[in-house]
Amino acid sequence: MSGDLSYQEELSRSESKTPAGADHDAPDSDAAKLAGMGYTQEMERGFSKWSLLGVSFALTNSWFGISASLVTGISSGGPIVTVYGIIIIALINGCVAISLSELVSAMPNSGGQYFWASELAPRKYANFLAYATGAIGYAGSLFTCASVALAIGSALMGMIQLNNPDLVIERWMVFVAYQIFNLVAWVFNCWGKTLPKVGSFFLYVSLVSMIAITITVLATSSPKQNAKFVFANFVNNTGWESNTIAFIVGLINPNWSFACLDSATHLAEEVPKPERNIPFAIMGTVAIGFGTAFIYSISMFFSMTDLDQLVNTPTLVPILELYYQATGSKVGATLMVFMVCFTGLGCQVACHTWQARLCWSFARDRGLPGSHLWAQVHPKMGIPFYAHCVSCLVVAILGLLYIGSTTAFNSMVTACIVLLYISYAIPITLLLMKGRDNIKHGPFWLGGFGLVANIVTLFWTAFTLIMYSFPYGKPVLPSTMNYVSAVYAVVFALVMGYWFLRGKHTFRSKDERAVEAEQIAHYTPEQ
Repeated sequence: MSGDLSYQEELSRSESKTPAGADHDAPDSDAAKLAGMGYTQEMERGFSKWSLLGVSFALTNSWFGISASLVTGISSGGPIVTVYGIIIIALINGCVAISLSELVSAMPNSGGQYFWASELAPRKYANFLAYATGAIGYAGSLFTCASVALAIGSALMGMIQLNNPDLVIERWMVFVAYQIFNLVAWVFNCWGKTLPKVGSFFLYVSLVSMIAITITVLATSSPKQNAKFVFANFVNNTGWESNTIAFIVGLINPNWSFACLDSATHLAEEVPKPERNIPFAIMGTVAIGFGTAFIYSISMFFSMTDLDQLVNTPTLVPILELYYQATGSKVGATLMVFMVCFTGLGCQVACHTWQARLCWSFARDRGLPGSHLWAQVHPKMGIPFYAHCVSCLVVAILGLLYIGSTTAFNSMVTACIVLLYISYAIPITLLLMKGRDNIKHGPFWLGGFGLVANIVTLFWTAFTLIMYSFPYGKPVLPSTMNYVSAVYAVVFALVMGYWFLRGKHTFRSKDERAVEAEQIAHYTPEQ
């Protein structure tokens, strides 16, 4: 293969030479395609279509996200912002899912967004755009993992407070719980061969928990709210005079519940036929997420009795207060929140799987300090162990931000959503600039409908970048300020600083990958 050919160009050329009747789905074809990108097969392809869906949905886990971030929606519109917000966000993220599925089907690689950016960008800008995309996406994964750990830690302390009313929850208590769940998820991810089974297990845990909680809450709550309260009652406690702004601020709740759709793309080298199986996992995640979150949220709002008590609950966990209002039983409410926590643990485990693969794949192309360590796959564990460890360590350190300022931590949670969208938007923009018909399509390709999905994704990214920067409420005080712009500034400063100091000299270019792909193609065991 000549050194100036991209993977897409080489794929088209090699397929034109494939004899008629050759089996493109032969066992070695996945490794051969990976070799054409300049990478060797280091990870075992132990995930099936369904276990991949399990990990993907365990991470997104929309109904868990609604439970964990319920207070944002309640304060910014009441039930309406969550119920209708789920519909809006599901439709938009359906477009995001289509866009990601098309790209991963055409170019299945664990690098995901940054690899696509490298392949699609003009050669002059390919290295920088690929590096920036990878760094922004990795930052988004770390922030997401931190937000999930906090959600579970807060739920755990809420259960304790409900059963010990004299307890006043302090930040350090939530911080300790945060670190415990971060550590437990680290342990789960240390055995690569078990991860497919763990992913499948937590998929069932999530669905069974959602069904059990929904039935229990509906059966025990009395009296029920009327339909007007659920579908037509707008409650604006944000201080914003504009209900539209309040509604948009409240969309952060359902939007967080549909984040991280790229997770399956970073397992492209651990699943057979990734060009087919990963789109299935991504689209399936959105479909299951919408179905569970929509049914769950409507059921919860019909069962609610005291909206103000949910916002001001001493447990600091609105969904726990809702369960208690519905059942009238501390034991019942505690048991249901335990199920939410256990589901959240599955989400946290999947988060660690995702961020470790992002770190590992990015390190293979020397995108991080210490890349030679993070790019190693542990021969016995079957995972990028060092990448997993350093990612978990960063998440542990991010927990200190919560000790310093809950407002700043919440801003980081908001930033994780937008940073991930930006990492999607860069390769999608480059795809449109290159021309959708100027790349070799994968099995998942929706033509004109895919174009619409691309455009919606780009508009939504720009919209969230601006609108999610608004303060959460008024009057704007240090305790109510949205510091997400400061988070962006820190992230972009670190990204740009490292690029100019070291990254532009060390990051592996598309040309280098092409040369290595040629070397892999001509390698024989005797050599």
